[in-house]
Amino acid sequence: MDKLVTLKIKRQSDKDAPPRWEEFSVPWEEHLNVHAALMAVQRNPVTKDGTKTTPVVWDASCLEEVCGSCTMIINGRVRQACSALVDDLDQPIELRPMSKFPLIRDLAVNRSRIFQDFKRVKAWVDLDGTHDLGPGPRQSPELAETRYELSRCMACGCCLEACPNYGPQSDYIGAAVVNQARLFNLHPSGKMHEAERLDSLMDPGGIADCGNSQNCVEVCPKGIPLTTSLADTMAATTKHTLFSLFRK
Repeated sequence: MDKLVTLKIKRQSDKDAPPRWEEFSVPWEEHLNVHAALMAVQRNPVTKDGTKTTPVVWDASCLEEVCGSCTMIINGRVRQACSALVDDLDQPIELRPMSKFPLIRDLAVNRSRIFQDFKRVKAWVDLDGTHDLGPGPRQSPELAETRYELSRCMACGCCLEACPNYGPQSDYIGAAVVNQARLFNLHPSGKMHEAERLDSLMDPGGIADCGNSQNCVEVCPKGIPLTTSLADTMAATTKHTLFSLFRK
């Protein structure tokens, strides 16, 4: 008898529809990941008990843990479907959508809040319309290494899902956004907007709303030092506030 993989999936037709659970069995394959198992369900949307149903909806793009779009809760832990191997998971494999973002359908959620908050902290380096300006500012190898670690964020939302202070009940921007602000404040050109970013981080929903649970760093799939970014940014905002008072 062929070996099977069982998926138990929490499903909703839309955010207002009642949730339901459906179980599926798909053929086991070597190195099978959750994404590929969901693709097998999509090709043959029939539940374990033989009931025909609709294909399961989820987000996916790069399939190599770079885009962050296939983030979901797998066996109680938030992670990416593309890098979750079924051989490493207890069965039935329980799949739920993230709870901190508006549900679209089944396992797909709307993560646009993350990107709106990136805009809030000006998470980019401005260009002035010119191009041939010669060599850019020099960076030390140590600074380049630090910035590389921070730049690996893929806005997957894992840190936000795990954070007890983040969600629809709060305006808190979360560790991913704070980390991006720190990344661009460390950039030799991006530093020109450091004060503006720090001001934004001191607004309601900013860095002061961090509860220091440290869940974020535990679930980050890229191993980004998020608690270091939070601590350094808290120190930077405090220093910025004191200097602002003395300048008045």
